[in-house]
Amino acid sequence: MKALNVKHWFADGVFRTILRNASYLGSSKLLGALLGLIALACAGRGMTPALFGTLVLIHSYANGVGAVVKFQTWQFIVRYGAPALGRGDLDELRDVTGFAFGLDLASGLVGLAGGLILLPFLAERFGIAAQDVGIAMLYCTLIPTMTAATPTGILRVLDRFDQLAVQQLVTPLLRAVGGAVSYFGNFGFTGFVITWFVADLAGDLCLWVMAAVELRRKGIHGALRPGLLGPGRRLANAWDFVWTTNIAHSIWAAWGPISNLIVGALLGPTSAGLFKIASTFFDSASKPADLLSRSFYPEIMRLDPTSRHPWQLAIRSALISGAIGFVILLLVMLGGEPVIGMVFGKRYVEAYDLLQLMTASLIVTMASFPLESLLYMAGRQRAALVAEGAAALGYAGLIFMLIHLFGIEGAGLAYVAGVCLKALFMLLPTLWAYRDRSSLSHVMTQGARA
Repeated sequence: MKALNVKHWFADGVFRTILRNASYLGSSKLLGALLGLIALACAGRGMTPALFGTLVLIHSYANGVGAVVKFQTWQFIVRYGAPALGRGDLDELRDVTGFAFGLDLASGLVGLAGGLILLPFLAERFGIAAQDVGIAMLYCTLIPTMTAATPTGILRVLDRFDQLAVQQLVTPLLRAVGGAVSYFGNFGFTGFVITWFVADLAGDLCLWVMAAVELRRKGIHGALRPGLLGPGRRLANAWDFVWTTNIAHSIWAAWGPISNLIVGALLGPTSAGLFKIASTFFDSASKPADLLSRSFYPEIMRLDPTSRHPWQLAIRSALISGAIGFVILLLVMLGGEPVIGMVFGKRYVEAYDLLQLMTASLIVTMASFPLESLLYMAGRQRAALVAEGAAALGYAGLIFMLIHLFGIEGAGLAYVAGVCLKALFMLLPTLWAYRDRSSLSHVMTQGARA
């Protein structure tokens, strides 16, 4: 069958572009993952398990607050900015990027204020000791930069995945170097917190600098002038899109950090540290799907959804990603325990049991990555929101119940169930959209201005 002729797939220029951009991101992510492991190893060996868990909880709190308030402005820029750039409508592109920048500023400030106000009341519940609240509040000042996705969207629309690949190395490199300095210099808990803080801040600022330089190189001036009311009125359905994607992605992006906080609240900082190690390995193993998704979404937004082309690309990309997932699954099952023991020390080997449970969902995670992008292409972002919300509710109920029944292993079982629920709830509306694809509109031929 022609559909299964892999050689024929690579004759498709769009498919080659997806893989090329994913390879840019993948090469840096692989190195970044290795650097991240070095950073975690230094932190794990340089502190007691309880202090390492506290560092994880502080980072998870700031990251979790940022994830809740964050608008997925990169999705908005790709959805509205790519068609505008394709038509050569720079005024509309400026409206898109200015609106996105305004949302990033507003959500970042709201997140910062909310995070600082709530922390003293929530710290003890999440396993953060009273003496560590001050340093946790300092870490919360990163929330505005954590929530900003405008520069990522700009670089994706301008097809500068090579620059995104370089930027992805900044934070893990600084964490690894700073972690080594803190470990060998015996700077303890405070040294590691400062290292993670500086690394996160530098990585975020680097992204903004790259986006500004690339806009100037392209001769696109005034694209980083923030605005909400004016652009929001001129761009059709802009508020509906950003609110829907914000809620949907806030639910899913908060999954990891909030999971760490729940584990810490129910089982203590040491268990939170073990869960963080297992989830870090799992996230690293599933990165190919994330990288393909980042490359896949901008490309299919340029295609006609009424044709078979974007849907065929999704199947091909899913099959390749699933096959990669199977290979990674075997590697993790064979080599996960000795790697964790070698990197973190024998006292953290218990995290491998969690990792074994979580990798059961790896193939599902990787093979289902195109579903969300297809729903956005089809204008079914509300269906994606319902899917995310339903999966998160199921996961939330399961993680509390299974932790009480099985301890930390229950957290791993709940993670697997949540991933499978999300894939199922995304698949159903995607199949419905494909069946009704003849009624979909092609955004590249339409202006977004109301």
